[in-house]
Parts: sequence; structure tokens; C-alpha cells
Amino acid sequence: MQSIDHSTYEALRKGAQVLEADGSGDKVLRLADGRMLKLFRRKRLLSSALFFPYAQRFANNTKVLQQRGILCPDVIAVYRIPSIQRDGVYYAPLAGETVRQLQGTPEETETLRAQLGAFIAQLHEKGVYFRSLHFGNVVQTPQNQLGLIDIADLRCQRRALSDSKRLRNFAHLLRYKQDRQWLLGDDAGHTFLEGYRQALPSKRQAALIERLRLLLD
Repeated sequence: MQSIDHSTYEALRKGAQVLEADGSGDKVLRLADGRMLKLFRRKRLLSSALFFPYAQRFANNTKVLQQRGILCPDVIAVYRIPSIQRDGVYYAPLAGETVRQLQGTPEETETLRAQLGAFIAQLHEKGVYFRSLHFGNVVQTPQNQLGLIDIADLRCQRRALSDSKRLRNFAHLLRYKQDRQWLLGDDAGHTFLEGYRQALPSKRQAALIERLRLLLD
């Protein structure tokens, strides 16, 4: 993590478009060069974020995902910006549209549901537990592949996720009403579940899929 002064920060963000902000300030900027700067507030209270900043987690997670063959942003630098009490990640974004943006398009919707099911199975089989997984942080690229964005809240382990972690991940995903309705479609989620099932080892399929069906009911 590189510490930069305020003049360097101002030069970096010159001409930037603010994509996301809250009452405490800017959160995501599209810079003049087309790359992104994501800002994280520095934690003052004792917490894991104080000793392991979210900006560094984001950067580390991109490396772990890339090692697993999962598409994600490409981090260029991680900054500490004392003048605004923020840490920042400077990165090249993953090109494409989020699954949530694609939900309103009827073309190839069934194919996308099946593809999404297979992608989430791939994450789970590769030990990726993305606690904040939702359709706003899964991107379909122009090459018709799926990848992840906004990945600070993510953990990776060496082995495939347990059934309990998978179910917990799905429960979080299904909290979003719009996403749930789109996922269920006209076939009660069969297309999505079939995509997920086909990407699993055969020995795991039957029992896990049955538990997922109960979760979708």
C-alpha cells in the first residue's frame, strides 16, 4: 500500500466522474483514463478492518480469484490517502454488464440463468465464499463470460465449500426480491438449479440440489 499526499490524489481524480457517494463523501470514481478508484473509509475503532484494510483485501482477492481462473478487476495500485482519511484501490474495471442490468432483457434469459447457476457452482467448488454475492456484482463480459466485481467482502479456502456455506450463500442471494423473482423465472428456478447441478461433481448433486430446491420454495 502506497501513501500519497493530497496533491497527488487531486491530480489522480481530476476530471473524474462520481459513480457512487454517500453522506461521508465519494465512494467510487471513474477516472479520466477510464479506470476506477474505489475509496474505503479508514476505521477508527478496533476492528479487523483497521489492521487489514478493505482496500488491501480487495487487491488481495483479485490475485486469489485470478489464480483460480475467475474473472475480476485488475488492480493497478493500492493507496493510503491520509488527507481524506481514506484508502483507495486503483483498478481497471471488468468490462460488461451486471446480471441485474441484464434482467430486463428477454433475449437469452434462460441461457443466462443456466450460466449463472454454473458460475456460482464454479465459485463454490473453487472454495470462494462471497458473502455479499448478488446480481449487481456478477458481470457478463462482451465475450459472454461471467466474473465478479466489488470483491472486498470475499473469502477463499483451499477446499470446496461445505453444503452449509453454500446454502448460506444462496440465502443471502435470495434476500433481494427482484433477483429472486428473476431467478425463479417461469419454471420455479429449474433452469438455474440445472446449471448449478451440472457443474457439480456427481457425488454431490442429488442431496445438495434437493436442499436448494427447498430454499427456493
